[in-house]
Amino acid sequence: MMQKYWVVGMASFGLMLGISGKTIAQMPHDKMQPAGTEQITQFRRINQPLWLNGVVTAGGIGLIGLELWWFLFSKSKSRKADTNQGVQEATITVDGGYEPSRVVVNVGQPVRLSFDRRDPSSCLETVRIPDFHIAKDLPLNQVTSIEFTPTQPGEYLFTCGMNMFRGVIEVQETERSEAKAQNLVSQRS
Repeated sequence: MMQKYWVVGMASFGLMLGISGKTIAQMPHDKMQPAGTEQITQFRRINQPLWLNGVVTAGGIGLIGLELWWFLFSKSKSRKADTNQGVQEATITVDGGYEPSRVVVNVGQPVRLSFDRRDPSSCLETVRIPDFHIAKDLPLNQVTSIEFTPTQPGEYLFTCGMNMFRGVIEVQETERSEAKAQNLVSQRS
């Protein structure tokens, strides 16, 4: 929710800077060049106040830094599923994406993902988990549960119907299954 307010604030700030003064493109042709002057074929330097150059430069550097952080350094929100009566459970809020976008579960135990859809956009009305052959409609303002049991460790993608919004189910080995695998290896040796 805060991201929406932040984006609106940044857009308003950019709009405010864009309409702060009269630009040449908005001036009538007769006022662009005084009458009786010779037209110059070279570019003229437009002198701007030093503070304006500093603000524009700082704004550009700030936006570049924000993009770098967003695409390279921001981490997706991760959550370990809670275990309730042998079933691993996690609730995922569907509102402009998936929150959390990464769910960590254990291999070999049943998983119940509850999708709480709050976003009315048509893109998010379906969730797909292709590796488990699951596609389910998500009614607006309702919680929809999906159940499956992962048999292999790894990362499994879940997406919206248009494959624009994504999340990951990270299936990890449990300590017991690792110990069983080590026992099998040592018995065969």
